[in-house]
Amino acid sequence: MTAHRPDDRDDASAPAFLTRRHMLGAGTAAAASGLLRFPPSAHDGHPRSAPSPHMKVVRTPESRFRDLADYPFEPHYVHVDAGDGSGDRLRVHYVDERPAAAVRPSGQTVLLLHGEPSWSYLYRHVIPPLVAAGHRCVAPDLVGFGRSDKPASRFAYTYQRHVDWLREAVFDRLDLHDVTMVCHDWGGLLGLRLLAEHPGRFRRVVATNTYLPTGDQDVGRAFHAWTQYSQRADPFDAGSVVEAGTLGELSPAVKAGYDAPFPDESYRQGARQFPLLVPTTAWDEATVPNRNAWAVLQTLSIPFLCAFSDHVILLPQAPDTDDPSYAVPNPDQWLRERIPGAHGQPHTTIADAGHFVQEDQGPRLAAIVNAFIESTRW
Repeated sequence: MTAHRPDDRDDASAPAFLTRRHMLGAGTAAAASGLLRFPPSAHDGHPRSAPSPHMKVVRTPESRFRDLADYPFEPHYVHVDAGDGSGDRLRVHYVDERPAAAVRPSGQTVLLLHGEPSWSYLYRHVIPPLVAAGHRCVAPDLVGFGRSDKPASRFAYTYQRHVDWLREAVFDRLDLHDVTMVCHDWGGLLGLRLLAEHPGRFRRVVATNTYLPTGDQDVGRAFHAWTQYSQRADPFDAGSVVEAGTLGELSPAVKAGYDAPFPDESYRQGARQFPLLVPTTAWDEATVPNRNAWAVLQTLSIPFLCAFSDHVILLPQAPDTDDPSYAVPNPDQWLRERIPGAHGQPHTTIADAGHFVQEDQGPRLAAIVNAFIESTRW
């Protein structure tokens, strides 16, 4: 499938390497989305040769999304600039759920951002309680994930393009204001950039198992191990990765829900590439922009809550050892200490949850978000 035609409508409705005991750190799986280093000319996300006139794009067949477990939401779409200079547009899917007529609207909009390798399906148990509380919930699928278009070349995916695609979708197309952002994993790596660059759009933030790396920190062996797995796993099944990052077993139907966007390897290029985009050195593409973002974040008084999980799950094939070289960072402490809006907030540790806290404790996360909204309304 190639990129959509301009007249497309904008509106429509654990693998062996990942064991149950050795999985990604809850606080670092967002950052633990990558390392295998390429030379700068390749790692910056652009091919060495001249780009083709049009970006090749695949689109997951709608049949893959029929009758998904606990995912009754109608699809909605906007189109964004592909960012390759061709003028092509990419279709971005989002969930947009609003309170029923019998529920008094709160006037609050909650933006739910997923990470690697999930999609809006991750929030299927978070959205209903928030909508029942009167809030509008918007949950986009990042480009390369879910029902959104998927560039077929890995070189089409760069950190900056992901920021630009998300910005255009939620601000230019949906025109969201006074946003309560809930960001997880790569949802934070992108969402915190948007917060720094457009603070006037946000009312408050809830961060869960995420942070904003700059390449100035030692990511540790856990990060390297995850990256090796993400590049070598065959197949690289999203359902198995999510299951490895939870405390319980996922049913076959739920694993199929996470696998639905990726019929074969040609649809997985965005998921494969995400791990390589996390800045880990001073010469990474996102290092300077993320440092600049931190310079702004450290001045923001927007209410900021950390709701991280209690289980620091280790990493793929880690030995049963207290070897400090396998230690993971403590990103929630960085966020709490460095962002003024986080000072004095009722930061929460969500019990009995792994990295994918929405899967283990979705209703609990929704209750935390709702309580934070109620306590910071003005």
